Formats: sequence, structure tokens, C-alpha cells
Amino acid sequence: MIMTRFKTLLISAFLMTASSVIAQQNLKLWYNKPAENWNEALPIGNGRLAAMIFGDPGIERIQLNEETVWAGGPHNNVNPDARTVVPELRKLIAEKKFIEAQALANAKMFSKQNGMQYQTVGSLYIQFPGHENAEDYHRDLDISKAITSVSYTVKGIHYKQEMFASFTDQAIIVHLTADKPRSITCNLSMNSPMRSYKVTTSDGKLILDGKGESRNGIEGAIKFEAQVKVVGDGQQVLSDTLLSVKNATSLTVYISMGTNFKNYNDVSGNAEERTTGFLNTALKKNYATLLKDNIAFYQHYFNRVNFQLGTDTAPDKPTDERIKDFDNGNDMNLVPLFYQFGRYLLISSSQPGNQAANLQGKWNDLTSPPWGGKYTININTEMNYWPAEETNLSEMTEPLIHLIKDLSITGQESASKMYNARGWMAHHNTDIWRISGQVDRAYYGVFPTGGAWLTEHLWEHYLFTGDKAFLKEIYPILKGASMYFVDALQEEPDHHWLVVSPSMSPEHNFIKDVTVGDVSMTAGTTMDNQIVFELLSNTIAAAKALNTDKEFVDTLNAKKNRLSPMHIGKWGQLQEWLDDLDKKGDTHRHISQLFGLYPGKQISPFRHPELLEAARNILISRGDPSTGWSMGWKVNFWARELDGDHAFALLKQELKPAPVGKGKVEGSGGTYPNLFDAHPPFQIDGNFGCTAGITEMLLQSYDGSIHLLPALPSVWSSGSIKGLVARGGFMIDMDWKNGQISKLVITSKLGGNCRLRIHSELKSNDVKLIIANGENSNPFYTSDEIKNPIIVDQSMITGLKIKPGKLYDFNTVVGKSYTFAGN
Repeated sequence: MIMTRFKTLLISAFLMTASSVIAQQNLKLWYNKPAENWNEALPIGNGRLAAMIFGDPGIERIQLNEETVWAGGPHNNVNPDARTVVPELRKLIAEKKFIEAQALANAKMFSKQNGMQYQTVGSLYIQFPGHENAEDYHRDLDISKAITSVSYTVKGIHYKQEMFASFTDQAIIVHLTADKPRSITCNLSMNSPMRSYKVTTSDGKLILDGKGESRNGIEGAIKFEAQVKVVGDGQQVLSDTLLSVKNATSLTVYISMGTNFKNYNDVSGNAEERTTGFLNTALKKNYATLLKDNIAFYQHYFNRVNFQLGTDTAPDKPTDERIKDFDNGNDMNLVPLFYQFGRYLLISSSQPGNQAANLQGKWNDLTSPPWGGKYTININTEMNYWPAEETNLSEMTEPLIHLIKDLSITGQESASKMYNARGWMAHHNTDIWRISGQVDRAYYGVFPTGGAWLTEHLWEHYLFTGDKAFLKEIYPILKGASMYFVDALQEEPDHHWLVVSPSMSPEHNFIKDVTVGDVSMTAGTTMDNQIVFELLSNTIAAAKALNTDKEFVDTLNAKKNRLSPMHIGKWGQLQEWLDDLDKKGDTHRHISQLFGLYPGKQISPFRHPELLEAARNILISRGDPSTGWSMGWKVNFWARELDGDHAFALLKQELKPAPVGKGKVEGSGGTYPNLFDAHPPFQIDGNFGCTAGITEMLLQSYDGSIHLLPALPSVWSSGSIKGLVARGGFMIDMDWKNGQISKLVITSKLGGNCRLRIHSELKSNDVKLIIANGENSNPFYTSDEIKNPIIVDQSMITGLKIKPGKLYDFNTVVGKSYTFAGN
């Protein structure tokens, strides 16, 4: 079933042109010593399965994950008691009794459980007697092929391990070789940190059976199994819990995993049958065929984008040393490696037909990972998918789309039972069971726009692909999310704007009270206003594209026209709250009022320079150093500010070495030796956020045109990137020298007008560029003007010096490429 879906998606994959990239160089993470901890191990994955490879010659540890191993079982965490609390909260908030509202919400509005944890299967250990003192050690992860390897010498014999997670055959594969016959002797064993598991041997296999844990009164319903089979020469001996191999020349270890999970409300599957089926399928192929098929599948996605900065050579240093050296201004090629590593992680953790990438992608060695490893939807899950469309990995969004479809069902319960509203909604967290109720107490949990934020990805997927069948399929989800706000929006008393109440600006306070502590309960936060504005705008545009629901469109327009505008505060900042409460110098990691700058499309350098300056003022006040994911977000902010040098400064902050010890170190951020992003601890969203941010530095298409090199740092004076995608289905290949485009190839998948914003002259034998005039006629670039903000103190707005470049139009034909040369 999984492979059928894979093949279907491959047939409909994005247009591949002559500009498709060839095998890329210098795309290896490598090290001269084994991993001493999990943040130094190397990740492999195929969307469903994941593993961390430690590379110890004496005892290799392969830490295993299967994406559906979670605590708990089918349920929703909606607390219907909230329905009587919400009207009381709205009344208190309207009276500006925020402390009382916080106290009430803390006392009466919460869930009896706060989501389930993503959990690990366990680990496979391969012990090599006598290999403890190896020489000539090397381990690497080749992200151009999705394969990791370990090699070393013991007593003059050269040993090598190659490992990958097979996309085509649904198994983790380990291949062991020695250059002297009959030199491999090893013992294979397994264990797990789960409370309930057992290890046995049967039918020539090492088997681990386990059960997901019970949490917060929810019985553990997941049953999982891992099977290990060794194929090769040498003698195999099985004991109760050990598989031993003696005197082999080469071995291939097949590792399969499966669970009883079918979907969020059905766990009636058979873990043993699924695992055995996966293993038997993989065993039909030898190692060479497995490797060949896997590389071909992976490179079909990965090779779509090629990114180079200056020279194509990298320092001959281990990756951990390159991270340490990067701050010195050398080794600019670490940037393309880090960029492509983000794409590698997305391909490896989010394949069609599988679960969406969670807070750690699919890599986790704990039974209770930080923040549960859940789907945090007040930014983190969305951030995982920011690079998907632009970096030519549109298919990877399918698991997120599936998650949103599920939430649009379970979220009807939270809408009706908690807020007495139609449609659907979700708060700031969900999990594999698609819970939609409040998670955590009021300060974190009363965030009713998480589901609405997720729907942004549905509309963006349509803008990039132009898939009308998809739009028709997901329109009811957009409509349901909008329907919730038709019912739930409240009129605030001072200006009679429509606002979200009760709500909060994610994880931030505006009052500290000695009795209740941090106060977050309020109405009409800027982020809420922006999210609802985009949701209603997207739903209106979708209905018009499908020529449906005119009366509902009229209703949404009426609601949208009454939303609160953005506000500029007393020190020239874009306000976070309806009232002017921002503290200058506050360095909080969430800069929620800048949703409208990125990933939203509501602050334009060319249409709303006053808002752009107000956003810049809040960015400067918050400062650069922060947690890892926050700095990744800031790279995107500064790119949208058209300030490439500042965006690059954030990237340098992101690539500082992070402490590898255990525990949460608030505010330090950075990157671990294996290029994982540090909150700390590890959160994968920082990796994805940076990949998206680098893309935004090179290409933007949200503001009515395709803006080429909008935020190019001065240190990236020469380079090339091929295979990026702009809204409207335009594929962009470009080379630049001395900061100006030297060659540009645009391939049109959908046809229609192509509007370019450029900062240097281009000429072409294929087409004549016409100076743009008026609105872009391309339907994927229609603009929807926001309302003017309230300027409290006009003297605080000095006016940014924005270089607009020049706007040109030319018409395109489906499937045709257009080549331009610079002067």
C-alpha cells in the first residue's frame, strides 16, 4: 500500500527539466571519531523508519524509531467544562480584567491530559570483539545518496559498514565487509527503554516486541515489533536473546519494524504480520540492488536543487571542526551543506503515505522526549514544512496535509464542545491521536488559532502546484476552519473590531502578577488577527477559484473587513497586543506579531514600508541570539526585510556550536556536531527554518512578483542555485557574479504571466521583457491589500531605504524554459 502511493506520487512528481542537477559534490558530514552521544550520531530515515548511527567500532549502536510508536491510544482531550468558562473569560477580557481572566482560566480551563509522547523502539547493538582499538577511523553521512558509512582498520584488516533506511523496501539496511576473508565476527543484541518489551530469537531472526506506554489515564494501545535478519557467509548461532556470526567476509543485516497502528482512531493492525511482511519483501533483494534502488528513489527528490557558493571545494576537516571554524568567516561551503541537510531531513522524515515530521522529525531515543516530541502547532510543526514547496519537495507536504485532514474532523469536537461554534479548530499542540483540545494550562494552551495556521500550508500547496483537484478536495477544510471564526469572533468594546477571545500571544506574557504569575489571557493579539485574516482571505480566494459558495464568501468578506488592523506602538514597534504593551529590550524567543511578515504575506516592503520598519524595530529590540528555532525564524524575517547581511548574521548565530550535554539550556541555541539544530535540546524545526530562510534570501514570490536575489549577503557575491520553485509553478535556475545575475533559466509548469523583480539588467533571445504595469495578471499572484495600520506616533516612522529594483512581465507557455543572460 505504501509503495503504491509512492509510485503514484512519483508519476505526478514536479516537472524535471534539462536543468535538473547532477550528483553534487562536498555533501558529506564526516568525523574522525565515533559519536560519544546522541547529538553526535548520524540520522538516516525513509519517512516511516528512522535510525541514529553511532559508529563505535567495538559496539555499534543503531538507535531505532518507527513513526507510529507513541504513548496512549485513540482519544481526544477535549474538556467540555470549558464551554461554560469561555463566556466568563470573554466578559472579563472585555472588561480588561486580565489578571482575573488568567486566574479563572488556570483554575477551570484545562485538559485532563496534555498529549501523548513520541517514543523509541529501542536499539540494535552489533558487538565486534577486539575492535575497540581501531585505527584509520572515518565515519560519514553522504546526503547526496542518503547513506552513512563507518570504516577503520584493526590488525591490518580494513572493515567497512554501510547503512541506509530503504525508501523502496521499508527496512534499515546494514552492510558489513572486510578486505580479508572470514574476518567478521560479531554479536547482535537488542534492548529498549520502554517499560514493556521482550527480546527473543526465532526462525533465524532476532526479535524485539514492545508496547507503547500508558500516560495520563490513557492506556497504551500501540504494539510494535522489530525483526533482525542477517544474510551472508559465516556461521550464525542463535541463543535466547543473541544472534552471533563467526568468520564471515560480508554480511547484510535487514531490520524491519511495524506496529498495529492504522490511523488515529484504529489500532486493529497486526504488528507481527506487518513487520514480517516488510522483512520478507526486503529479503528478496541483495545488497547491491537495495542500494541502487534506494539511491535512485532518494535522488529523484534530492537532486532537484543544487546550491553552490563560490568555490565548490570544502576544507578537509571533520564537520564538527567546520562548525567551530565557521564563525571566523571562512568555509562558506558549510552553508550549502547545512541547507541541503535540511532538505535531506525533510525527505527522510516526511514521505507520502506516512506521518508528518514531528518536533524531532522521526529521530528520538527517549520514552518522554522534550515537549513530548509532539506536533506543536503555534509555530514548530508549520516551520518543519516552510522549505517544502520552494525547495522543490512539494510531495513531502502530503503527510502534513493528511494530519490537517484528520484535525479537521477531531477539531469539530473542540469547536462545538469548548467554544459552542461550528466548523473546526485546534489549539497549540496535537499528536498522533489528533487531539484538538487545550494542551497545558492557560499561559501556553489557550491558543485557538493553531489549526487555522496549519491551513496556510493547504493554500500554499495550491499556489505552488496549481492543482485544482487538490483545491477542491481541501476546500471543505478551509471552509470549516473559517466557519469556526464566523461563530467565534467577538466584538471588542472600544473600536467594535472583531477579535479572537479568549486567546494569547504564544508563550508570552504582558503582565506579571504576584498572585497568578505570568498573565497571557487577552483578546485581539496581532498574531491572531493576522492568522484569521490570511485564513479568511485564502478561503475567499479558494471559493472564487472553484466558483462556489458566493454567499459564504460575502459572509467572510464582511467578517474580514471588521478585523482589527495592525498597530504601530509608541516606540515605532509593530505591536504584539491590541494595546501598546511591548517592552523595549524584551528578548522573548516568540516574535508572534511578525507572522504577517513571515510566513504570512501581509507586510510588503513596497506597499507597506511603514509596517516593514515597525517590524524591523521589534526585531532589533528582541536581538539576534535566541533558541535555535527562533533564530531560524529570524533568518526568514530579515530576508523579508530585504537585509541579506543581517539574515546572514542570524545564520552565523545558528551555526555556532551548541553544548552537547543533556538538559535544556535556555537561550543558547546553535548547532550540534551532527548538524542538528539546538533549541536546546534538539528540535528539528530550526534546521527546516534555516533552509527556508536561505531560500528566502535568494528567491521570494509572495508579494506579487518573483523577486530574484532579494536579500543576498555581501559575502555571497558569487554562486548558483538551481531548481527552486516560485508560486505559480515557475522553476528557477540562476547563477550570479559580483552580486548580479549572470544567467537565469525559468521553466514554467503552469504557464501564464511571469513577473520578475530584478536588480540588474537581463537579456534574452527567448522572450522580450515588458515593463510591468498594474496588478499581476497571473491568478497565483493576486494581492489582497490589508487595512492601514493605526500610527500612534508618526514621528517614530522614519522611512526605510528600500531598493525596489525593476518589474518586468513576460508571458509563458506550459512546459517551456526561458533563458536570460546578465550584462
